[in-house]
Amino acid sequence: MSDSYDLVVIGAGSGGVRAARIAATYGAKVAIIEEYRVGGTCVIRGCVPKKLFVYASRYKDLFEIAPSFGWDVGTPSFDWATLVANKDKEIARLEAAYVAGLEKPGAEIIRDRATVTGPNSVKLRSGRELTAKTILIATGAHPFIPDIPGKELAITSNEAFHLAQLPHSILIEGGGFISVEFATIFSGLGVHTTIVYRGDRLLRGFDEDLRVGLEAGLVARGVKIIHQTNVLGLRQTGKDITVSFSDGVDAPFGAVMFATGRSPNTAGLGLDAAGVELAWDGAVVVDPYSRSSVPSIYAVGDVTNRAQLTPVAIREGHAFADTVFGDKPTAVDHSLIGEAVFAEPEVGTVGLPEHEAATHGDIDVYVTRFRPMINTLSLKSDRMMMKLITRPGGGEVLGVHILGPGAAEIIQMAAIPLGMKATKADFDRAMAMHPTAAEELVTFKKPSYVYRGGQKQ
Repeated sequence: MSDSYDLVVIGAGSGGVRAARIAATYGAKVAIIEEYRVGGTCVIRGCVPKKLFVYASRYKDLFEIAPSFGWDVGTPSFDWATLVANKDKEIARLEAAYVAGLEKPGAEIIRDRATVTGPNSVKLRSGRELTAKTILIATGAHPFIPDIPGKELAITSNEAFHLAQLPHSILIEGGGFISVEFATIFSGLGVHTTIVYRGDRLLRGFDEDLRVGLEAGLVARGVKIIHQTNVLGLRQTGKDITVSFSDGVDAPFGAVMFATGRSPNTAGLGLDAAGVELAWDGAVVVDPYSRSSVPSIYAVGDVTNRAQLTPVAIREGHAFADTVFGDKPTAVDHSLIGEAVFAEPEVGTVGLPEHEAATHGDIDVYVTRFRPMINTLSLKSDRMMMKLITRPGGGEVLGVHILGPGAAEIIQMAAIPLGMKATKADFDRAMAMHPTAAEELVTFKKPSYVYRGGQKQ
């Protein structure tokens, strides 16, 4: 077998797999190297198993309101081992589909670890050496673990999917996506859950109404939130882990999870020796076409730290293949990326949050809050929130923010008109679909409040 390729991809996650498959479709001779499992973080230990676990956690809410619809569900019980086993079956199915998708157009999958030894050369841990006209780095990122005493006692999102059993309680450190999603999962499955975050409110950078509403929803479901506090150390105390907090308090928990961000996987890849420029956090520095400082070496996905989201990695991988092998130079637009947080309540957002939009000139803000229809027959008082931010007088829609059931599904569709620079008048022309929650986005009559000259009125 020849060791010379048109493209060698290091990392078989979402971005690397898409790049390898499309490049092979264009006729390139492709090898993709993966030391673990094909599919990467999203498929194996990220968004796919996370969403399955979120579904499992939401049954608690459904059982609570079932009697209001006439259902007697008795005393529901949950079995963690069954969920984990069924999740593993689905992940295995998806991995097989990814492998088939690579092999069909002729890409070679190499199960090994790779080191870049030059602009056009890669060495495998097995000793095999490859040459390539182009090298693509798609190694993703890994959970950041704070350097504190006892850090080895904690888990991250990687290990959370493979716990032998659920802990009686858990402390999650962090205030982002991963923290609130796993808080939703663990609390919904009956674990006493606490979030500790160094900031004053979760989901920094999101629209303030989303942040406030999310925290209220988590607390209503029994999640305890400790703000402006750090974890200083961990120590084993019997079967529990005792946590020392920066406010001087020590407390025991059944488990501790770090959800404190993710760092690019570039250590040990040989990129610095090959002359590839790295950012302060280890990310590969690339141009709009994903090319690094070495012309023959590219990078896509989380390893570039442009936007650590699976669809972004896929788009970047496809654009890379189009550019290099399809004679269709394509730069990915990162300016309008919708985001979904699969917590409970669910968050969907695209465009500018209110605090940012107000710095771009005068704006009109439309906000509504209401009980989701699924709760109206029960005693649940959860509120859904929808917000539209526009330029004055029915002008361009700058942001859409949703909190509540189906937020992510709605925001995916809202991202389309925002990308087309739709106006409030365009939204108004859409006929409402009743009864839905999304109809609120096309039935706003007048602004809830406005900003003029940077001041809220």
